[in-house]
Amino acid sequence: MATKTFKIGEYCKGGVITVEINGDRIDIIAKDWDVSAGYTKGSNQSKAKEFDRETRFATESNVERKMMDFLEDLTTHYYACTVVDWIKTKVTLEANKGWYGW
Repeated sequence: MATKTFKIGEYCKGGVITVEINGDRIDIIAKDWDVSAGYTKGSNQSKAKEFDRETRFATESNVERKMMDFLEDLTTHYYACTVVDWIKTKVTLEANKGWYGW
């Protein structure tokens, strides 16, 4: 299992995105910044309140595009790519299939 919390701040709805990978299961969790833990990127955001979540499997067709769609609703393209690039270092994603599924 791999877990990483991205403390993005003002460029992200809520400010925090946590990714949990367990086998082929990928959970992307959007959280509200816990100001009681501090205002800096060095603050512990493990208790931040979850407000949205998406679960995907690395074996799904076009899984990278689906994760990017979810992440780009939360943050900028730059940070969405940063999160997906980290995910790709931990799990092999299904190759994107063309319009006809081949």
